[in-house]
Amino acid sequence: MTAFAGESPLRGDPASPEVIAAGYRRCARITRRHGTTYYWGALLLPPADRRHVYAVYALARLADDIVDAPGATQGDVAATAAGLRAFEERFFAALADPREAGSPEMAAIVHGVRTAGIDEERFHRFFGAMEMDLTRDSYETWEDLCGYMEGSAAVIGEMMLPVLRPTSPAAFEPARSLGLAFQLTNFLRDMGEDLERGRVYLPQEDLRRFGADPWARRVDEPWREFMAFEFARNRELYAHADEGLPHLPTASRKCVHTARMLYARILDRIEAVDYDVFSSRVRVPTTEKAALAARALAGSAG
Repeated sequence: MTAFAGESPLRGDPASPEVIAAGYRRCARITRRHGTTYYWGALLLPPADRRHVYAVYALARLADDIVDAPGATQGDVAATAAGLRAFEERFFAALADPREAGSPEMAAIVHGVRTAGIDEERFHRFFGAMEMDLTRDSYETWEDLCGYMEGSAAVIGEMMLPVLRPTSPAAFEPARSLGLAFQLTNFLRDMGEDLERGRVYLPQEDLRRFGADPWARRVDEPWREFMAFEFARNRELYAHADEGLPHLPTASRKCVHTARMLYARILDRIEAVDYDVFSSRVRVPTTEKAALAARALAGSAG
C-alpha cells in the first residue's frame, strides 16, 4: 500500500520483528524531530514502554502533517480530506489486520496500540478532531475550543495512560488535563504560524473581551492582557495535571513530570519576550531539555 508523507514503503512481513523494530526507530526519529518534549520525557521510561509513546506521537504527527501541509486547508481542501480519510482508513485496517500496515511506521504504530491495549474508540475521536481542521478556522468560546481539543489533546492523554500504567483511576482526568495543557501551550506559542494557515485557535470572545487582534501581529497592552488571561488558564490545567503524578509508578511519574516542566517553560519564555509570539518561534533549548531529563533519571525530579 502507498506510504504517506514522512513514511517509508514497507518491504517484508509487517508482523516481523525486524519490520516492527525498524518502524519504532522511525517513530522515535519523528518524535525527536517534531516532539522533542515527548522524546526527552519518554527517555525516562523503560524501552518497551518508551517506544509506545513514540508510536502514538508518530501517528498524531503524520495525521497532523496532512492537515497542516501548505495549502491543505486554503487550497484543494477536498484533496486534503481524501488524504486524511485514506490515512485513517489504513490505520484502522492495519489495526484489524497488521498486514495492511503499508509502512514500517504504521506497523510499529498498530503494534504499539495493540500491545499497550489502547482503546480503539480514542482514535475515532482523534481523527474526528483532525477532520474539524478542514472545516473550522476559529472557535467562538472556550467551550467550543474544548470541543475540538477533546479529540486533539485530551484524548492523547487518555492514549498515553495504558503506557504509563497508572496505579489508580484517579490519574484519568489529570492525564486529560495534561493533554489540554500541552495543546493550549502550543496554540499560544504557534499563533503566528497558525495565522499563516488562516486559523486562530484561541477563543474569539476572549480576544474581543480584551480588544486584542492577533492579525495585527502587534504586542500592545490589549494583547498582553489577553495573553496573561490565557496563561493563567493554561497554568490551571498544568496544576490539575499535577494531581495525577502520585498515581503513577516511579518511571512514569518522572517521565510525565519532566515533559510537563519542559512544556510549562515555554510559557515562561514567552513571558520573557513580552508575549511576542509573532517575531519568532519560542523554544526551550535542547541542552535544557537534556539536562532536566538527566536530573530526573538521576532521581531529582518528580
